[in-house]
Amino acid sequence: MHDIHDFLLAAQRDIQDEYTRILKRAKEDPGTAGDQGEENWASLLKSWLPSYFQIVTKGRILCDNGYASPQVDVLVLHPSYPKVLLDKKLYLAAGVAAAFECKTTLKASHIKEAVRTASSLKKNISNRLGSPYKELNSSIIYGILAHSYSWKAQNSKPIDNVEKTLWAADKEFVEHPIQQIDFITVSDLATWQTSKIVYMSPKILDGNETLKEIYGENGSAVTSYTASAIGGDHQKDYFTPISVLLAGLFSKLSWTFKDMRELEWYFRKVNMMGSGQGRIRKWPITIYSQEIRERVFNGELSNEMTFDEWNNIF
Repeated sequence: MHDIHDFLLAAQRDIQDEYTRILKRAKEDPGTAGDQGEENWASLLKSWLPSYFQIVTKGRILCDNGYASPQVDVLVLHPSYPKVLLDKKLYLAAGVAAAFECKTTLKASHIKEAVRTASSLKKNISNRLGSPYKELNSSIIYGILAHSYSWKAQNSKPIDNVEKTLWAADKEFVEHPIQQIDFITVSDLATWQTSKIVYMSPKILDGNETLKEIYGENGSAVTSYTASAIGGDHQKDYFTPISVLLAGLFSKLSWTFKDMRELEWYFRKVNMMGSGQGRIRKWPITIYSQEIRERVFNGELSNEMTFDEWNNIF
């Protein structure tokens, strides 16, 4: 086991110890309990993300078209964010790198509302065109972070419960891959994160009947919520859902903040992502702008593990 996994296990224990402490007073003062939970996650992000990010709690995100999101619990702001605006609690979308809802005990209703909020927010952020990466990935990462979960009866299946709710909400609210929620992390259970295949074109599928059956005669784009769970198949004993969250954040933020890429690669090499699996949702070629649709359909994509906006996998 690499030393970094000791640090991550310690971080998870801290979150779980805080959960136990918070629950003792939650019924008599749920508002304070919620605030304490938010501070736990804000502290984790401050400890692990580069120090140039400004991390704040409780605020709405204001898009350039005037739309303002519901209140979000923790926001990661760009280094360039104006200090004079830090206490205004209405944060400019162009200066928000990531935003998270925080729950002490995750329920199905929390997942549904978070997916709805992520979709609404990303619909109102100005579109970026010109590459598959830009057209599949919003400029703001959005997620939900929880200390624990509500499904703890003897025969409960919390992983199944999360996924059932997540996929139902995805089909109800998500009209384009760019609108998906990026992360769901439950500290003592699992992390779900989005992954996207730009397009499996007919040229790639030619002659492969198995792939044609999966992706269709005309091909398709694919999205997935990949679940990496404690005790999952081929999972190491040192695995923590927090490690997937942090490695995934480094991976997504590295597209914009290039100095994070060396550590992003390091985190991959020491297996912070763990192993995971997930079901897929297929999308037609029409999700792309006319500008890039033909190139995508013709399979003009790369398969390198680099920050290439024409890669086939994000």
